[in-house]
Formats: sequence, C-alpha cells, structure tokens
Amino acid sequence: MQAQAALEGRARHVLVLYGDMPLLQRGTLQALHERATATDAAITMMTVTRDDPQGFGRIVRDASGQISAIVEQAEATPEIAAIRELNVGIYTFNAAFLWMHLPQLQPSPRKGEYYLTDLVGMAAAERLPIESLQTSDPLETLGINTRVELALAAKTLQRRINEHWMLEGVTFQDPETCYLDSTVTIGRDTVILPNTHLRGKTTVGASCEIGPNSVIENCTIGNRCRVTASVLEEAVMEEGSNIGPFGHLRKGARLCRGAHMGNFGEMKNSTLGPGAKMGHFSYLGDAIVGADANIGAGTITCNFDGKRKHPTTIGEGAFIGSDTMLVAPVEIGAGARTGAGSVVTHDVPPDSVAYGVPARVREKKDQES
Repeated sequence: MQAQAALEGRARHVLVLYGDMPLLQRGTLQALHERATATDAAITMMTVTRDDPQGFGRIVRDASGQISAIVEQAEATPEIAAIRELNVGIYTFNAAFLWMHLPQLQPSPRKGEYYLTDLVGMAAAERLPIESLQTSDPLETLGINTRVELALAAKTLQRRINEHWMLEGVTFQDPETCYLDSTVTIGRDTVILPNTHLRGKTTVGASCEIGPNSVIENCTIGNRCRVTASVLEEAVMEEGSNIGPFGHLRKGARLCRGAHMGNFGEMKNSTLGPGAKMGHFSYLGDAIVGADANIGAGTITCNFDGKRKHPTTIGEGAFIGSDTMLVAPVEIGAGARTGAGSVVTHDVPPDSVAYGVPARVREKKDQES
C-alpha cells in the first residue's frame, strides 16, 4: 500500500517478494515473469510443495484445480493446515488489477493485519485468471526466521559457489569445509584443500595449491602459487611464489615471482623480490628485498621508532644472517652479508660483510680467504 503512489502507472506488472529468501535464483524469477507476460493473468504466483510449511499460507484449489484462495496459517482450520502446497509470497501482479483492488483490503478480524493474499480471493470471486508456477527446488523458498535456517541458507549458497568453480575446473578436496565469497575468482586446475577461506575480491590463478587451513582476503595470487596454512590480507603473490606453513602476509605485502616465505614469517608493506627467500621466523616491515636475496631465520626489520615507520632496503643477492636486527632506515647493498646476531644501524655497502653489535663493516667479500 505504501508503494502504490511511487509505482502506479510505471509498469504493466509488479513483482512482489520477501526480502528473507536469499536462495532465490534469477532464473526462477525470470520464469515467473515470463509466465505472467504470456498469460496476462491478474495474479501469477509461485508455490512450493513441502512438508515443513514454515508458517506459509496454504493454497486452496477448487474442483477444477484452479486456485480459489490462500489461507494464512494463523487462520487455517486443521483440514486446510494439512495442505502441503504452500504460498511462498512471490507474486507477479497485473498492475491495473493490483492498484484497483489494493485499497479494498481489510484488516484480518483475528490478527488485525492486512493480508496481500486476500487479493487472490478477490480475483477468484471476479473469475479473473490466476496462474501459478511451482518451484522445482524447495530450498529456493526457504525463509530466514531462525539461526538454524540462516545456517542452512549459508551452507546452500556455499555449495552453489563451490559447485560452480568445480564445473570450471577447480578441484576441492573437501568442498564441505571450503568457504568462498561469491566475489572470488579461481583459475583452472587449482586445488583448494580443506578449511580454506577465500574472501572479498580475492583472485587465484591457475594451477595453484591453496590450503589447508588458510584464510585469504582481498588478495591477488598468480599462477602456480602455493599457500599452506597461512593468512593473507590485501597482499600479492606473483607467479610461482609460495608461503607457509603459518605465514602471514599483511596489507601491502608482495611475494615476487618465485619468492619463498616459510613458516612463521610475516610481511607488512614489503616486497620480497624474485627468487628471494625468507625461510622462517622473520619479520619484514616497510622493506624492499632484491632478487635472490636470502633472509636468515629470526631476521627482523626494526621499522618503527615509536613515532614513525622507516624503510629498509636489501639489495639483490644479499645474505642476511640469522637473528639480524636491521634498524631502519637502513640499506644493505647488493651482494652484502651480515653475520648472525648482528644489529645493523648503518648502511652496508655492496659486496661487504658486516657483523657485531652494533654491526661494523669488516671486509669486502672478495677479500675473504
């Protein structure tokens, strides 16, 4: 009734449906619209036959099989309540019929509510045509009234998403434990392992292996990448890179082509260059690491001084020894090395060796015996 002023005169048909049926598909509504257009009935309505009425009204038909009324559950006698053909609350009305008869609705004497379904009785009394379309999938008409029904709807939607990608050539080792948003895209021949969550605008390339036990949100993952038991947020993995287990790529992290980040590593706003390796127990923040560099276990970029973030640059082919502290801002030149346990507070020139606390440049690599 409230919508009449806004809609009257704008269309030949008016589609009415509930807002708590997330499993309805476009094709179903399209079929209902086509039936209404072809028959030009006063009312074209969707029905479903199932054992659980979910509080829906019952479809009452006359001896010829024509719909004569819809009786709401609250108003139903025991005989009518036993009917299993249900009104799911989805209609296409002939607009002229709707706007003419809508003001004639009266409140229910039992509950004081206006029932849109009374329009069916009006159309039947005037011997106007009433068409119906029965859905082939009862789950499409599932209404959400409890958290149990919400969980069932979510599981059904997830099954549809996973089946779509399986038909596109993606392998799910256990589809029941993989959770994908509808906005995610995946390339062919990728394998999704159990307990994997792909969220937001994540894009996964072809021939990847994702999971198990991984959460990936708003990330771009290239072809032939591997993510094992890791968490990725707004990060990029280029072709052939890999992470895990138990790695964490935070916002702005990038693994370049062929880069490797092992267990218990973390990166934020940093780039690990092509072929570079960060094996385990390390943190890179606001860092740029060149191609083929090696980040030893326990390396930390000390990028925050309590007030500001500072950058660290590590050149191509550099070797950062285990437990090195890189106190930013600092630059490690191409081919340079740091000794295990060093605290680097100043730049290290290319092809040099620095070690100690604080670290000092001791020699050039070409002077090593």
